[in-house]
This record gives sequence, structure tokens and C-alpha cells, in this order.
Amino acid sequence: MSTSDIVVGLDIGTTKIVCMVGRKNEYGKIEILGMGKSESVGVTRGVVSNIDKTVKSIRAAVEEAEAQSGVDIRVVNVGIAGQHIKSLQHRGVKVRHATELEISQLDIDGLIDDMYKLVTLPGEEIIHVLPQEYIVDSEQGIKDPIGMAGVRLEANFHIITGQVTAAKNIYKCVEKAGLQAADLILEPLASSEAVLSAEEKEAGVVLVDIGGGTTDIAIFQDGIIRHTAVIPFGGNIVSEDIKEGCTIIKSQAELLKVKFGSALANENQENEIVSIPGLRGREPKEISVKNLAHIIQARMEEIIENMYFEIKNSGFEKKLIAGIVVTGVGSQLKHVTQLVEYMSGMDTRIGYPNEHLASGNAEEITSPIYATGVGLVIKGLDTVAKQNATNSNKVKGHSTKSRGNFFDAILKKTTQFFEDDTE
Repeated sequence: MSTSDIVVGLDIGTTKIVCMVGRKNEYGKIEILGMGKSESVGVTRGVVSNIDKTVKSIRAAVEEAEAQSGVDIRVVNVGIAGQHIKSLQHRGVKVRHATELEISQLDIDGLIDDMYKLVTLPGEEIIHVLPQEYIVDSEQGIKDPIGMAGVRLEANFHIITGQVTAAKNIYKCVEKAGLQAADLILEPLASSEAVLSAEEKEAGVVLVDIGGGTTDIAIFQDGIIRHTAVIPFGGNIVSEDIKEGCTIIKSQAELLKVKFGSALANENQENEIVSIPGLRGREPKEISVKNLAHIIQARMEEIIENMYFEIKNSGFEKKLIAGIVVTGVGSQLKHVTQLVEYMSGMDTRIGYPNEHLASGNAEEITSPIYATGVGLVIKGLDTVAKQNATNSNKVKGHSTKSRGNFFDAILKKTTQFFEDDTE
């Protein structure tokens, strides 16, 4: 397989930076050739806050991925998140003049390009333009208009915007790390590619990616993305609450959360106690596991309330048959699915990124923590496949056209010869 078929995903998160190298095998499944991970120290709530520290972390993750995969990494697909991300709905219209020709991919690309020219608020730029459904000459609900005849082509678009400075800082970090960003991809879209099935997207589903700094939400229904949102809370704020509530240092709070944390206080016994070593000769501190769960539950309820508000806000609350899929670092918390089900009344499962992965991959990669990294590789491979298809179509179109011109010329000369002969 050529190196052009190998794609790299770079997930610049609040708690960790993950670099994944992957390709498709002969069965269309994703093989992860190598993965590098480093602690993220220059990112706050999904946004770069220190360029130099972020660059060091990116280099560390990339070097580890290169060592594992044996691939020289130069081009990466980068994820973007943060509370500055916003989404809006818009309708685009294009009147076609070449009505004798079928609607082609060029017509759709032209319509999408027009959406990128929309006027946004100062300091914001359009990151993604996602077509939802098309309307051809007032005929609504068309998912794929290619090959149809029509004069007026319309489409409803889901448009995602973000701060120009946040995007620029990501590009700057990638460039300073000696890399080139092929594409900037919204992280909940990447995660959805890794953990959701086509049936779930068709039935209606909510993806909730609880990261370290933010909680990303993506709602799908009828196979179309309907709503995206970013909640500015994540796993880190839970650790912060434990640190304050138990008066311990942050590293101890994080360990407590991971080893003994629970999202439901009632699931813990009153007499369960954890002993924390004291600082510099001080007495060890005893912490009740039930009290720890109370602290965690209070913050998780706030995150879930915000999530449920976004579901109601989307207008698709009653149409989500597949319920909720929770992924990301926050999904590792015990009893989190029970709490989400109790508060939302919707079926909930944990999203593992094994939907498209080949069977030979390391078990660690199938953890919900790496959903975004796997999704970035999948999105990158999809883009490469589309570019290859477009290029081959252009070549085919050119050869057909030139062949047609050749036959037209012969026919014209033959007709002319017979006309001259009759005279």
C-alpha cells in the first residue's frame, strides 16, 4: 500500500494529545499502524493557551507514533473543539443555466462553496458546511440529487463556525511542530464517525463526547447531522471539585476519580473509606467513597442537564430512537450511563471506537478515550477516497470528451464528403 493511503489523525485535547497513524485494509476496515500519546499542558477547555508547551506535547506524541508505525509523519488531520464553536442552519440556492445536463458533483460543490462566503460575526470563520437535504425544482427531501434534471437546486445546510484566532493557534502549533495540517475537523464529527453505526444515525441518536475540558454534542436523525454544540465543562472540572471538596492536591483528586469515582452516590456503601497519603509528614487523610460520589454526581448532573437542554433545543427530542451514546474520558466513570438514563429518560450506551476498526488492532485503541483520534483517521481516509474519485472522474470525463470530439470530426468529414459527391 502506498504512503498516500496512510492517514494521520492528531487530537489536541485538554488532558492529552493523541497522534494516530492508520490505513484501510482490503476489507475496508481501519488498521491503526501506530499511536503516540503525551500529556497536554498548553490547552485549556479545548483551546490552545500556550503555544510552546503545546508544540512540545505534539512533538512527543508524533515521535512515539512514528516509532511505532515506521511512518515519517508530515501531514495530519487535526481536531478542533472548544466553547467558541457555534452552529447555525442556512438555505442555499443555485439556478442552473446548463439545464440540458444532469445535476453533477460540480453543482453541489458550487453550492457548498457559496456557503463559505456567508458573512459571519467579526472574529469568526466557517469550519464546516454540512448539506442536510436538497430541494430540486420544489421537490423536497432529496438526499442525493446527482444525476437528476432540474433548474433550481436548493439545500439546507448545517454550518459550524469557530473563532479565527483559535483555528490560527492550532495551525501555528502544528506548523511549529514541523507538520502540515491537511484539514481541520470538528471533534464531535470525528468521534461520531468512530462510535456510531449508520443504523443509529438513521434512527436518531445523540453523541455525547465527555472530554477533559469540554463536552461535545452531535445529534443525528434520518442519517443527517441536525445539531452540534459544545458545553464548557468536562472531566477536569469534576477533578477540580474533588480537589476543593476533599482538600487534596489535583493529582490525588484525579486518581481518586479514576479508581473510586462513581456518578451515583446511592451505589456506594457508607462505610467505604479511602486513605490518602498526607503531604510532607502530615497525617493521612481519610475520604468517604460515598461523599466522593456525591461531589462527582453533582457536577455530572450539571453536565447532563446542559446536554439535555441542547437535545430539547434541537427540536428532535421525540425522534431519537437510538437514544444517547456516551464516549470520551468521562464515559469511563462508573454508573455514568445509569445517571444519563435516569435524567434524560433515553436509552444510553458507552461508545467504543470499534465500529470500523480491523480485528488485529491493539485493545487499548478500542477505549472510548481514543474515539476522536480514530474518527480523525476515518475522516481523513474518506477525504482521500473522495479526492481520488474526483481525480479519476476528471480523467474519465476528459478522455470521453476528446473521444467524442474525434468521432464528431470523422462524422462531419464523412457527411461533407457525401454532400460534395452528390453535387
